[in-house]
Amino acid sequence: MPAVVAHRGASAAAPENTLAALRLAAAMGARWAECDVRLSADGVAVVLHDATLERTTDGRGPVAARTAAELAALDAGGWFDAAFAGERVPTLAAVTAEASRLGLGLNLEIKAESAAAAGATADAVAPVLAAWSGALVVSSFHATALAALRETAPALRRGMLCRRRVGTAELAIAHALAAVSLHADRRAFAAATTARIAAAGLWPVAYTVNDAAEAARLWRAGVATLITDTPDRLLAAAPP
Repeated sequence: MPAVVAHRGASAAAPENTLAALRLAAAMGARWAECDVRLSADGVAVVLHDATLERTTDGRGPVAARTAAELAALDAGGWFDAAFAGERVPTLAAVTAEASRLGLGLNLEIKAESAAAAGATADAVAPVLAAWSGALVVSSFHATALAALRETAPALRRGMLCRRRVGTAELAIAHALAAVSLHADRRAFAAATTARIAAAGLWPVAYTVNDAAEAARLWRAGVATLITDTPDRLLAAAPP
């Protein structure tokens, strides 16, 4: 992954996890974007962060209670700004197609509210991603999802998500899952932590970093990739 990855697209300037946010991230110069994937009621992989619809659409209730067709009818842009009214909840297939058109790599995070749902989501995304030729890392907080991908789509690169603790246990789980990267809260990274991650053979990734001074500190500490809502700001400050 490059030094800067656009979080849910250029989500400070466009509605997150929409095709508009991907297009804006690419226009800002981002080479990769991070997006969230979960399942609709009929088992279609769709790109939404929350388990419920209220925050980022004009719908209500659980995402998992709506079919893909019902989700596609919702407005996923008007909540952010009237200029984005009419943006839709994209399927994973639509996101990979748009990323191909834009030349973007993707960090796709599997979202679920249970271990069983995480495994089912991994099973649903695997064939979509196996048919896509772009640069890709699939990450999740759920070990179940990464284990399922290891079995069904071993060629897909996997990243383990952590919060503010990166200790021996977390590194052991990442190793057991054959992860290639470890993604942690930006506050987890001191130089010693980053060195342990790198020594374990994992690519260190920090989320979510929007301040240029903090970004510079993290790059100096050895963090390889920063996930940001403001890719234009961090790209301007990134090391060559």
